Formats: sequence, C-alpha cells, structure tokens
Amino acid sequence: MNALSLGLTVHPRQGLPRSDVKRRLIMWWRYYRSRCELEGLSDTCLQDIGISRCKAEFEAAKPFWMP
Repeated sequence: MNALSLGLTVHPRQGLPRSDVKRRLIMWWRYYRSRCELEGLSDTCLQDIGISRCKAEFEAAKPFWMP
C-alpha cells in the first residue's frame, strides 16, 4: 500500500520562499552584529544598560542563528 493507493496527494518539497530566506538572513545578521557590539562594550556601558560582563559574554558566545 502506498500514498497513491490511499488517495493521498504527494507534493515535492518546495523549500522556503525567497522572501523567508532573505528575512532569516537579515535576522541572523542582526543577531551577529548585536553580539559583536555587546562584546565590545566596556564594563561601565554594560552596567548602564543593566547587563553583567558574564551575561554579555554568554550572549556574545551564542551562534549567529540563535535568538
């Protein structure tokens, strides 16, 4: 018994539309840039925005695709 004999329609995988790919790439770039900037802030700047050095280093170490 296969999908056709059950009356099911089989569609080839389409993948992501280009607009979704572009949106995801932009989002990943923003994550990367903001982590680079966060990593470069001084302790005084981090204190001003309420983030510890430990938390900043943790965030900066995340891969670019993780929110």
